[in-house]
Amino acid sequence: MRIPYLAIAVITLAVFGGAAEAKGCLKGAAVGGVGGHIAGGHGVLGAAAGCAVGRHQANKKDREHAAPSAAPATAQPSEVPKK
Repeated sequence: MRIPYLAIAVITLAVFGGAAEAKGCLKGAAVGGVGGHIAGGHGVLGAAAGCAVGRHQANKKDREHAAPSAAPATAQPSEVPKK
């Protein structure tokens, strides 16, 4: 029973074994794997989905930090000209 899982792991590492950024993937895979296992023994599917969601969230966070705020600057009360 463990041989197919070992074969899948070896093939996956051979294909995706290069240097990769795993931002969000590891944490998402851990949470998804546990959730999938509890929800009916689908730990591998949960880990894959968790990795995808974690990666998406990490990319979204990076885009938000990289893009400057488009909101206009508001004048502070001390900067308002007096008449």
